[in-house]
Amino acid sequence: MSHRAHLFSLRIGHALRESCFSETYNVQRLARDVLAGITIGIIAIPLAMALAIASGVAPQYGLYTAAIAGFLIALTGGSRYSISGPTAAFVVILYPIAQKYGLSGLLMATVMAGLLMILMAFLRLGRFIEYIPESVTLGFTGGIAVVIATLQMKDFFALTIEEMPESYLGKVEVLVSALPDAHWSGVSVAILTLAIMLIWPKLRTPVPAHLPAVVIGSLAAWGLNQAGFPIDTIGSRFYFTYLDGTQGQGIPPFLPAFEWPWLQPGPGGELLELNWQLLRDLLPAAFAIAMLGAIESLLCAMVLDGMTGRRHSANSELLGQGIGNVVAPFFGGITATAAIARSAANVRAAAESPVAAMVHALVVLLGLVALAGVLAYLPMPAMAAMLLMVAWNMSEAPKSLKLIRTAPKADIWVFFTCFSLTVLFDMVIAITAGIMLASFLFMKEIAEMTKITDITGNSRMVPVALPEGWSVYKITGPLFFAAADRIFGELSVLSEEKRGIVLYLDGVPILDAGGVAALSKLVSKCQRDNTRIVLADFQFQPLKTIAKAQMKPIEGVTQYFSTLREALDSLVQSEASEMPSKS
Repeated sequence: MSHRAHLFSLRIGHALRESCFSETYNVQRLARDVLAGITIGIIAIPLAMALAIASGVAPQYGLYTAAIAGFLIALTGGSRYSISGPTAAFVVILYPIAQKYGLSGLLMATVMAGLLMILMAFLRLGRFIEYIPESVTLGFTGGIAVVIATLQMKDFFALTIEEMPESYLGKVEVLVSALPDAHWSGVSVAILTLAIMLIWPKLRTPVPAHLPAVVIGSLAAWGLNQAGFPIDTIGSRFYFTYLDGTQGQGIPPFLPAFEWPWLQPGPGGELLELNWQLLRDLLPAAFAIAMLGAIESLLCAMVLDGMTGRRHSANSELLGQGIGNVVAPFFGGITATAAIARSAANVRAAAESPVAAMVHALVVLLGLVALAGVLAYLPMPAMAAMLLMVAWNMSEAPKSLKLIRTAPKADIWVFFTCFSLTVLFDMVIAITAGIMLASFLFMKEIAEMTKITDITGNSRMVPVALPEGWSVYKITGPLFFAAADRIFGELSVLSEEKRGIVLYLDGVPILDAGGVAALSKLVSKCQRDNTRIVLADFQFQPLKTIAKAQMKPIEGVTQYFSTLREALDSLVQSEASEMPSKS
């Protein structure tokens, strides 16, 4: 692909076609894909379960997501190395939906979000990822990390809280008031798990830290349970029903089955009534899911491009994400998107193509069937500790601190705006406000760059003697709506009591409709004051705009010249020709 073709191309299965359907893909590369897929699949199993629980649903739905959506997105998407499944970023959106509408509402919102992402792909909106400032992404990811960490405090400290308030400050208040009732057994398992995750990377082993942490934490919890100190586990908290009607603990050891999303359990286990009102109620949540899914997936693909030197197809990746999120809910899968940490691990595991992600999905599916009984022993405090590390990693705190220390004040304001709004309200409000604030501050900075300089006395730029009452002004910078009114307003004052002014426009790259309107006001004032305006040396875009606006020269008021020298020579000659008539 050319330098920017990846931002505009769209075809289903783009990444798979480019990487696998070529002469260079061989058995050795396939073997590397299989090994990488197995590695990432093992990593993904506990993460998928923990993220499903954090999102407010049973752990098996996270496994269904990683398996089904993860396979389909890899098959149909546009990024070679992305691993898709449930991610921490969605917790702040999915948890409130699950609490209010149950699993059924969450699945329907996911289907609607998938359709929106497919629409975004066909509208070629993938290229707009370039226009999201880093201060916005760091702000909302940091805010999401804080919310996720807060939600884990209940299980980390083994607190008994019947219901969490909707507002963030309400959650903090309830958690703080419940802290005196923390159970030391659960806290000890959580701290042990967290400590292993912090220490393990220093051993520089190829085994990812959360696997030994979860195993050791599970063994510690089992020992404490045997000793009479109860610790909540996957098996003690979650239940499922076998086909014969009997009830089992933990996660069901069978493959996901097709079922209409609206027939899944709603709030309190009751079915939701499928109607237009319900869809309208879910639409804002679906839009939020689609926006975050698009942003996170494309940011992940850009990170992987930087790691590998490859180019993803942005719109093809949106199409694959949309397909995965439309299909997965019919098999119990919740919202999926590309996971940066798992995708980076996939690259480090020497993956070659989307086949690795497809193998990862099959490994998760195999783990669901073969390891369901073992997974029931995973302790909730250990899962909370693991999600705390996920939250810390996704916060990108070092990057945020560097931005605060080194970035201009405008970027710092945008960062804190996005961060605080994400924590206190929600991500959609935060991103919308952040992008709007960043845009306004950017326009303000650009507008302030547009300057007027009086070059009348500059002999190098104005080598001829000007007639009395004339001045030459050089305008430098874009004359768009945020700057033009100020600039032409200043010129309106400067032109008073002058016979005429020459505007040197060589440094003006842009003139928009607001600039044309402001220029027209200046021309009208000069016409009333019998002041002439000479405009010289247009760049292409301003000249095209002037022509389209049909701003033709006005006899005795305005004149246009292709160069400043031509304008000055014409002015001197005109003055010389008028001298005899005056005498």
